[in-house]
Order: sequence, then structure tokens, then C-alpha cells
Amino acid sequence: MTTPPRLLATSDLHVTYQQNRQFVDAIHPHSPDDWLIVAGDVAEKFDDVEWALGLLRRRFARVVWSPGNHELWTTKDDSVQARGEVRYKQLVELCRSIDVLTPEDAFAVFEGAGGPVAVAPLFTLYDYTFRPAGTTDKVSALAAAQNAGVVCTDEYFLHPDPYPSREAWCAARVAESERRLAAVDPSLRTVLINHWPLVRDPTFVLRYPEFALWCGTERTADWHLRFRAAVAVYGHLHIPRTIRKDGVRFDEVSLGYPREWQPRGWTAAPLLDVLREGDAR
Repeated sequence: MTTPPRLLATSDLHVTYQQNRQFVDAIHPHSPDDWLIVAGDVAEKFDDVEWALGLLRRRFARVVWSPGNHELWTTKDDSVQARGEVRYKQLVELCRSIDVLTPEDAFAVFEGAGGPVAVAPLFTLYDYTFRPAGTTDKVSALAAAQNAGVVCTDEYFLHPDPYPSREAWCAARVAESERRLAAVDPSLRTVLINHWPLVRDPTFVLRYPEFALWCGTERTADWHLRFRAAVAVYGHLHIPRTIRKDGVRFDEVSLGYPREWQPRGWTAAPLLDVLREGDAR
């Protein structure tokens, strides 16, 4: 009996770490017709992003990528020194050269198990609206984070050029994503893919709640309802789990750093079937 294609997902592969690289090298589909979602943070350097996504594309029928903050970093040891939006556009062109779908491409329709659904990779960034309790604006929120010793590395390596700030870039990306989602056939459910969670709820379990500042935007809080989400897939927090909000499942599919996944006893990079029936976690 033929197994129907599955829509699988992972994120935060961080292949700069050799152990993670070995995990990615061992990833294979269950069926040659399976699709794979990669929800950001493949690596910081272009060469590593190309290696990982190219390898996965040769094995899966379709690979769908959304950028994370690490791909957008501009570090001194990367062969590509582009910043901000130019860097993002170069990543999109890299993905297109190896036949990987991006947030700039037409949303593909998955017809396999659990489908049909419009598979919608997004890129929204964050705007510092996930603020710590007792703070009222970005300035006071950043001050609280600094006092707690929690400052995201994005502040040093993720440049918003040509936008004046990350929140301005976020506003532009949210508007573009809304426009594209509104154009999806209204008869289709969607799979919303974004590196940063679309709702704040997943950040409530952070060990350092101040880090939520770099984890999303309040502007996307109702997208799972407005755009008929069958499931929302995200990464970034390195807390792989499933929650439900308004009856919609939100799946974090992160691998994370070796120091995080080793205590879980993982022997392979997890691939989650995001259109499964019921909850697996």
C-alpha cells in the first residue's frame, strides 16, 4: 500500500555545530514525495545555508524555507557581507537557485495526507511589542532586558538596512505578508510558517521573559483565525512543543543547540508531521 506524502517540518538546525550538521546529513523522507518545511535558523553563513538546504532539497519532493534571525546576521567571517534587506533578497535568490520555496514565491498547495492546504512561508521579524511586565515602550523594555542581562545578539549582527529600525522593517514585512495571505483561495486552509511565533503565548515559558522582545509582533496575533490556519509552524525559542490557541495548533519544530537537545536523548533531528491527526506532543 502506498503511503501518502506527508508535510514534515523542522527548524533551528544551526549546522555551524558539527553534531547538528551530522543530524542534518542523516535526514531522509519517509516517502520520496514528502515535503519538508524548514522554519529558519539553518545557519549564519551563506555556504552553510546552501549546503543544508541543497542537501534536503535533493532528498525531499519540496522544501519550503522561512528565514530566521541567524540567516540575517552579517558576521565578519561570512563570505557574503550584505546587510538587511539586500541580504534577505540574496538568500531568496540562493534558495531559488536550488529550487527551495521562500516567502517571495507563490504559495504551493500540498495535496498529500491532511491536505489540501496552502503552504505559506512568512517573514515578519519582530517589533519589540512582546514587552516585559511593567514596561510601556521599547526604551523601557530594552532597559529591563539589559538590567536582566538578556540582550539578543541580533542587536549587533541583524541590520535593518535600508529601514531605519528593525520594527520599521517588521511593519513592512507584516504588510506584505498580509497582502499575500489575503489573496489565498478562501476555500483553502493554510499552514502558516514563520520563524518567530505568530502569537505571544509560546514565550510565556521562557526562562528569561525579557527575551520575548526579540520573538515576534502583536500585529500577527489573529492571523491563525483570519487566514484559516490548519496549523502554525514556528521555531526560534528552542522549546519544541505543541500548544493550542482558539482551537488552532501551534507547533514549535526546533532542533536547537547540542547543549539543548542532548539532555532530551535525541539521536536524530526531529521531523514533525504537521498535518497529523491529534497531538503528538
